[in-house]
Amino acid sequence: MFKQLKTDYVSWMVLVGVALLLLEIVFFDGGLLFSLVFTIAIAYYGRKSYARKRGRFMFWAGLFATVITVLNMMIFKFFLLALIVYVIVVFYRSKKNPEIIKPLLVEPQPLVDNRENEPLLKKSQLFENKLFGRQTTPDHIYEWNDINIQGGIGDTIVDLSNTILPKGEAVISIRNLIGNIKILVPYDIEVSIHHSVFSGKAHIFQHQENMAFNQIISYQTADYQNAGEKVKIITSHLTGNLEVKRI
Repeated sequence: MFKQLKTDYVSWMVLVGVALLLLEIVFFDGGLLFSLVFTIAIAYYGRKSYARKRGRFMFWAGLFATVITVLNMMIFKFFLLALIVYVIVVFYRSKKNPEIIKPLLVEPQPLVDNRENEPLLKKSQLFENKLFGRQTTPDHIYEWNDINIQGGIGDTIVDLSNTILPKGEAVISIRNLIGNIKILVPYDIEVSIHHSVFSGKAHIFQHQENMAFNQIISYQTADYQNAGEKVKIITSHLTGNLEVKRI
């Protein structure tokens, strides 16, 4: 999110924030600012004598009063509102124009550690960690790499029909706060699913959880343990839907 934050937007936020701070000083006689300084001072002196009972009381009382004072300041409410508006706008744009990852099939270059002379191969990734935005595998043939990502708000789509999975176990690990996860698996691939969700639906092949609340959902196809090619799927999110289907 912060990579996409426009410089002009930040400048306007700072400018309006300074103006609101001046208005708060002029029209409220600096009362909240004085209270803020006073409560911080109480917490500071309480922290210095934290070993004593009186010091602990002063520290926590000052900290609590500081938080209440900040929450009542006009400038805090403005920045909170500006952040919420920005999150909504970014999420709306990501829904309209999803970002499609198109990895290049580049031969990995060996990196040599001079201390141990051990060659390392740097590999490209299909996805990246993103706070906001929708990610999906490309609609053309791509090279497979195990997926291990975490995100904030947005949908994630993984289509395994356009890649060749390696022998053994391929891993897909996706952790999101809010958003849907959709994974398309070929019919000849065995699958293990381990899904953790606070609130949401799960549709895994012919099995469906209409509304899971604070649950762990685990399924495994019959021949998974002995399969030569298989996919281990580990997903979790705060709220959203999981769909794993055959193609």
